[in-house]
Amino acid sequence: MAVYTDVSETDLQLFIADYDIGQLLSYKGIAEGVENSNFQLHTSQGNFILTLYEKRVNPNDLPFFLGLMDHLAGNGLSCPLPIRRRDGETLGVLAGRPAAVISFLEGMWPRKPSVTHCRETGRALAAMHVAGEGFEIVRPNALSVDSWRPLWERSAARADEVEKGLAIEITQALDALEAGWPKGLPEGVIHADMFPDNVFFIGDELSGIIDFYFACNDFLVYDLAICINAWCFEPDGSYNLTKGMALIDGYTDVRSLSAEEVAALPILAQGAALRFLLTRLYDWLTTPEGALVVKKDPREYLRKLRFHRAVDNASEYGLRRAGHIEETAP
Repeated sequence: MAVYTDVSETDLQLFIADYDIGQLLSYKGIAEGVENSNFQLHTSQGNFILTLYEKRVNPNDLPFFLGLMDHLAGNGLSCPLPIRRRDGETLGVLAGRPAAVISFLEGMWPRKPSVTHCRETGRALAAMHVAGEGFEIVRPNALSVDSWRPLWERSAARADEVEKGLAIEITQALDALEAGWPKGLPEGVIHADMFPDNVFFIGDELSGIIDFYFACNDFLVYDLAICINAWCFEPDGSYNLTKGMALIDGYTDVRSLSAEEVAALPILAQGAALRFLLTRLYDWLTTPEGALVVKKDPREYLRKLRFHRAVDNASEYGLRRAGHIEETAP
C-alpha cells in the first residue's frame, strides 16, 4: 500500500455517497507498499479501505482482482471483500483514478515473524491455492521470467550506482534463470506478493490475507518460493531454517507438493529473489523525492539471490516431510 494520489475531503465525500457505508468521519493515507494509493476510511458504519489504482495497474485487470477476492471469500478464505455501490458495481472513479472501497480486515501484520507465524502463513497460502480452484478469469503473471529482461534493461545502466558490479551479477543470474526455468508444474491462482505486511494476525492466529493486486496464474510452488524469500530470512540476511521448516510444513499440511515441484524449488526461489530485486531496483532509482512511499532497498534481495544460487536441493529450505510429497508415477 502507498499514497501517490492525494484525495480531497470534498471529492471523497461525493465518492462514498454512492455507497451504503455511512457518513465519512475521518480518513488517512497508508504509506506502506509501492503500487496503489490507499486510505483508511472511518465512517459512521465502521472502517474501510479505499484504493485508487495507479498507472502501473492495468484497469483491465481489476475485474480479476476484485472477482478473485469474492471467489476466495466464498470458498472459505479470510480476505477483504469489495463493497458494491448502490448500482451494483465495485469500481468507481476518484481523482482521475479507478477506485474501490474494500472491507476492513481486523488484525496486524507481524513486524517480527515468529515460527508460528510462518507455519500459519504456509497453511494460509496453500488454503488460498485450494480456494482459488474454479476461478474462471485468467490473468497471466506479468512479472514472471519472460518480463525480467525488459525490466532489467530499464535499470541496467544505473545498477552499479547501488552496488559496484551489480550489473554483471544480475545479467549472469538472469541468463541462468532464463535457460533453466521449469515447465509443466501445477498451476493455479497465486497471490505473488504474500509478504508479512499482507498477512494479518490477532495474536498468533492468522486473521486474513490482504492485497491481491499482484495475483495471477502461475506455478503454485512459485508462490511458496516467494514466501520463503519474504518470511524465512533474518534482518542480518541469514536464512532461518526453523522458519523454513515451519512454512513448508504448514503448506504441505494442506496441499502436497509433487516431486517435480520439490526439485524446482531452488530455481524458483532464485527467480522470486530476482523478481523483487529488479522491481525494487527500478523503484529505488526512479521514485521521485517527496512521494509518500517507503522505498525498499534492493540489496536485501541481492543477498537472498546469492543464497539461493548456492542451494542444491529443497531440503536446505527445510523440506523434511517426505510423506507430504506426492509420488510421481513411473
